[in-house]
Amino acid sequence: MVRPKKDRIVRHNPDVVYFKPRGIPLMRLEEVTLTVDECEAIRLADLENLSQEDAGEKMGISRATFGRIIQQARKNVADAIINGKAIRIEGGNYRIDMQENGFLCSFCGKDRAESSESEGLSECPVCKGYEIKRQ
Repeated sequence: MVRPKKDRIVRHNPDVVYFKPRGIPLMRLEEVTLTVDECEAIRLADLENLSQEDAGEKMGISRATFGRIIQQARKNVADAIINGKAIRIEGGNYRIDMQENGFLCSFCGKDRAESSESEGLSECPVCKGYEIKRQ
């Protein structure tokens, strides 16, 4: 019996979930699926420039597991770019953790709210609301 996969911790739920080459009708395109956890792995490794060890820790998985996820994610993205395929971001074994930086907006649900401790105000950078909870 196969051991069930452990959920990966994802701290950035992508707002945009579809990319396609310009000028080619959607009906004529093949698709590559990038899972949400693969997208998070690309964000941590390539955008935030974290080591596999640190990125794996942020996702709640081992370095080796992170290495397999990032390898598959890069292969999917390369396939889409080289072969002119669309990328759809969906699925995977993950759970969203929106409390990365200690603040969570009660109104729009986004994390990374900036706090102005000296004024006693916290503003959400997304909706500019002041319904911020310290986590």
